[in-house]
Amino acid sequence: MQIVADRETCTAAGQCASVAAALFDQDDDGVVVVLKDEPSEAEEAQARRAVSLCPARAITIAED
Repeated sequence: MQIVADRETCTAAGQCASVAAALFDQDDDGVVVVLKDEPSEAEEAQARRAVSLCPARAITIAED
């Protein structure tokens, strides 16, 4: 699995960073920053939760 974020689409809601702080952060403008684009198996549920909560649908997961 690979996390992909579209920084142009991001609306800086911060849901991703709030539910998966090990995987996502926000820059000074609040735009998503992917900290770890290939999460461990233990982090996969958090990544999927972040994707589902993103109001702009700026985060997707590419399956291997």
